[in-house]
Amino acid sequence: MKLNTIYKHIRSLSLAIAGIYVISSCSEYQAIVKTGDREYMYRCALKYYNEGDFPHAASLFEAVMPNYTGTSKYDTILICYAKSLAECGDFVSAASYFQNYVKTFPSSDSCETCQFMSGYCYYMLSPKLQLDQTDSQTAINELSTFIDMYPDSPKVPLAERMLRRMQDKLAYKDYTNAKLYFDLGDYMGNNYNSAVVTAQNCLKKYPDTRHREELSFLILRAKFIQAENSILQKQSQRYRETIDEYYSFINEFPDSQFLKKAQSILKDSEKGLAEAEKLLPPSEDDLEYYKAFGTREIERQREAEKAAKDARNAS
Repeated sequence: MKLNTIYKHIRSLSLAIAGIYVISSCSEYQAIVKTGDREYMYRCALKYYNEGDFPHAASLFEAVMPNYTGTSKYDTILICYAKSLAECGDFVSAASYFQNYVKTFPSSDSCETCQFMSGYCYYMLSPKLQLDQTDSQTAINELSTFIDMYPDSPKVPLAERMLRRMQDKLAYKDYTNAKLYFDLGDYMGNNYNSAVVTAQNCLKKYPDTRHREELSFLILRAKFIQAENSILQKQSQRYRETIDEYYSFINEFPDSQFLKKAQSILKDSEKGLAEAEKLLPPSEDDLEYYKAFGTREIERQREAEKAAKDARNAS
């Protein structure tokens, strides 16, 4: 007999055995349900659960749960039902029951697992970037609560990784929103200011995001364009703000991938400031601002930049 023929026979036999098992399992499950014996159904639910047959376990736990509310077995049913739902991929229902367990049995040792699983379920529910991110935010809240409540748990490193992924996801969404405002420019209003506000708020919410450099550079670019497009009376102040923003950016990211572009913005801002002050000399208030926060700050930051460059060259 050829080898391919043998493989075909083996595959057919395997499928037949699997089919027999499924039919037998379904028949067994139906027989259990028909008994109406809640205690028997509870024991069978545990058996299915321990064997990894989570769909049948979930169905039986759901059926017997009302009969055991308030009893010593209720906590076992609740947590096993929630875990079975999670294993079946019903993360919405599972999260609800994990949260219910924490509220119902706050002193239980299983609360640690349930709090973690609540965050995990919402993490799994986190949708594509273009969709509503309510579940992503809930995942952040649940995982943060877990880390705060159980800082010594062995699950903390995993929870922290999931938390960072959710935060980076929301930060990137904010970044795309800020960039959208930036790309809209002056269309139907000053969208550059909206880009700055959106990016700044994102940095406040997610200060450790891996998109921090992109967000910071977007703020610098938007402030520079605002200064360029401003009326003469506002140009001096906005160019100074852009120059200040440049030094803040370069101090945090001295080796930035945007270094050349940032330096070009600085050069153009200094030139724009000089030209604006020729056309409209600064008022006394402007001069005080410039003395207090302009020249002195610029010189200080230039010295810091030079020291940083010297240290890099020396190494």
